[in-house]
Amino acid sequence: MVRDSENVIIMGHRLADMDALGAAIGMRRAVRELNKEAYIVLESVNPSIERLMDRVRREEGLIGWFIGPDEAMGIATPLSLVVVVDTHRTSMVVEPRLLRQTSRVAVIDHHRRGEDFIADPTVVYQEPHASSTCELVAELLPYFHDRVSLTVLEATALLAGIVVDTKQFTLRTGARTFEAASFLRRHGADPALAREWLREDLSEFLEKAELIRNTVILYDRFALAVADPDRSYSQLVIAQAADTLLEMGGVEASFVAAERPERENRHQRPLHRKRQRPADHGGGVGGADISRTRRRKSTGRWRKSPVGCAKC
Repeated sequence: MVRDSENVIIMGHRLADMDALGAAIGMRRAVRELNKEAYIVLESVNPSIERLMDRVRREEGLIGWFIGPDEAMGIATPLSLVVVVDTHRTSMVVEPRLLRQTSRVAVIDHHRRGEDFIADPTVVYQEPHASSTCELVAELLPYFHDRVSLTVLEATALLAGIVVDTKQFTLRTGARTFEAASFLRRHGADPALAREWLREDLSEFLEKAELIRNTVILYDRFALAVADPDRSYSQLVIAQAADTLLEMGGVEASFVAAERPERENRHQRPLHRKRQRPADHGGGVGGADISRTRRRKSTGRWRKSPVGCAKC
């Protein structure tokens, strides 16, 4: 399918995280092994991928393959192949219009199938038991070329995506995860560089600490943190706070309710797969085990939303 396409356009979900971006970079390498043009669609750079994108800008020739949504629409044709990574929901991709430009659509994702699945994809590689989309892409690479050649940046970006979604190989990790990591290490992945890309800024750490300070433990096993109503926090900080709460002894699931600059929502991360209810939203932004709810401001009560479940 790649060989028969005029070009390949790769995109993940909005507010790209390390798994989405690493998977996109890995898929671009796979396509280039077949001597086809491949572009990565990115609408903006957020704090979670800022250090990696700084390195991309310094990598000769690579930044030119990153394009915005409007530019992607300009080069897309009916013979283009659109590859969607780390989500399968139409509403979450960077540019939904691309899915209507061509009938050639491939989906690579590790989230459980949810609502709003991309209509009539040509190929679907969806493995909910995988740790991350980067793991799936690492497994696919040898099928594109038996002697695939990765740069240090490409291999490390894929490794960083696995590290983020497994919380440094502690969650959702199986034999295939370590095999993928070993493959990437053999092809030049640098764990020290990945760690550098994932380091927190002091300002983010202090914001996270402020959120966690308001935590209460419910039923001896659930951690609930509710932010001050006059403060707003980025999605990255909210997700990091939820992750940190899971590190506390006896905590099985963490809940963080906070105002985001554009809307209010709640992040929830169960500790194990068997505790994945409310259902995950099926589209990236921090791993397979996240669901969200939104609060109705007029009443202050929680309501059911398209991306999660909650009590009213």
